[in-house]
Amino acid sequence: MTDDGIVRLLVASLHQSIGEVLPTRLEYYEHWLSPMGLREGRSGLAPLGAVLSFLRQEGEGPYGAVMTTAGRLSAEWHFADGGVGQRVVGWQPKWLRRRSALKRAARLLQTAYQPLVVRTAVRRGRGTVTMTGSVFCTLRDTWPWPTCAYAAGAITRHLELHGFAPEVRIDTCRAQGGQTCTLTVHFDGVPEGESA
Repeated sequence: MTDDGIVRLLVASLHQSIGEVLPTRLEYYEHWLSPMGLREGRSGLAPLGAVLSFLRQEGEGPYGAVMTTAGRLSAEWHFADGGVGQRVVGWQPKWLRRRSALKRAARLLQTAYQPLVVRTAVRRGRGTVTMTGSVFCTLRDTWPWPTCAYAAGAITRHLELHGFAPEVRIDTCRAQGGQTCTLTVHFDGVPEGESA
């Protein structure tokens, strides 16, 4: 773990994602996400806040791409370290596998930033993820677009690794003035007749 509850998984995912999505900007961001700092397990809320602030200034498209990729990378690395518990989920009946996989996705998000509180629910085959205290969405002023792309990317990839074909939608975001960040999860895509 690093300072302020920020785990190395989050910092490493962001570093890798910026290198893949914005390779010409990586050197700029390494001032805050330096490989030396990653090796020594150091980061902190202030450098991470600077990275997130500058990424938002890149625009909705680049920000979304970087954060979604970082979330997907985190899910893959977390899944690879999942051990026996990860395999047990795959043996469960589908209704129980939905619940188990979504709870494990919540743990992944909490692992990345430990003050984050994540609640999940599954009803009628649809999941809901509610987050409070997200480092991505706590801004002084409201933002014009949702900043929960890391969570959406992480949940999507985590569920894909559990054999689902999910569609994850951000319904509310604290950055846009919501009380919480709420995501709706369709485990096997959006049903016909329902708009995304």
